[in-house]
Amino acid sequence: METLTQCPICESGQFESFITCTDYLVSEEPFNIQQCKQCGFRFTNPRPEADVIGNYYKSADYVSHNDSGAGLINSGYRLVRNYTLGTKLSLVNRLNKKPGRILDVGCGTGAFLETCKKGDWSVSGTEPDKDARAIAVQKLGDEIKPSLDVLANQTTFDIITMWHVLEHVSELNHTIEVLKSLLADKGTIVIAVPNSDSFDAKYFNQFWAAYDLPRHLYHFTPRTIEALFKKHGLKLVEKKPMLFDAFYIGLLSTRYQTGTTDYLKSVRIGLQSNSKARQSGDYSSLIYIFQ
Repeated sequence: METLTQCPICESGQFESFITCTDYLVSEEPFNIQQCKQCGFRFTNPRPEADVIGNYYKSADYVSHNDSGAGLINSGYRLVRNYTLGTKLSLVNRLNKKPGRILDVGCGTGAFLETCKKGDWSVSGTEPDKDARAIAVQKLGDEIKPSLDVLANQTTFDIITMWHVLEHVSELNHTIEVLKSLLADKGTIVIAVPNSDSFDAKYFNQFWAAYDLPRHLYHFTPRTIEALFKKHGLKLVEKKPMLFDAFYIGLLSTRYQTGTTDYLKSVRIGLQSNSKARQSGDYSSLIYIFQ
């Protein structure tokens, strides 16, 4: 295990306990989330070291690393994903006006890049998990690299995306600096992450599936992610909700809470979370657009 002694955003060393959650997906181990007393940033602390954390991803239920997991929830996830892939393509087309060069960081099995390639984008991706990367390479060819550092100083991209990936990255500030170095002039970075200030996060508390410990190392809110990117000279220009996430996370959270998936409750809490977020802006997950 490694322990953070400085906040990645404000560099304060003053932390307080926020919540303790169980890894329901793989190990059944408890992990702690701490909160910076100065800026409010939340992070898993202590956390598994980089050379062992891959063990915590080894589950057939980890759907972003496989295309064939069984079960109703996984099937529903892939059905919704097929719809949202089109909305993501529409978003990057709007942001760049025409197809250009796109990099998807943590591309999983390559579904988003495959959609972009069909939309005439020149695609590149990174994926550290070798099994997921192999699936992506089968779909796309040789565009998938194991890490961002392999791409450094090679080319620049009009759009860089991270769909539910930034929360997994151990070297947070280094990663954002590399992203900046890979961004073309007037380029755009698109980041999607869960929001630990959402209604469903507060409702499910330690059972909220989007804490996903210890795979999620950081637990963002709109305020803290904006502060992080501002630190690196990037400006938040737009936020967009991911409306389906409240329902998917609700399905997993009810299962973690009681041992059985409660479909009606998941829908009810998802609707309630999205409804409250129309006023507060605190959707279960948000897309942040930085330039």
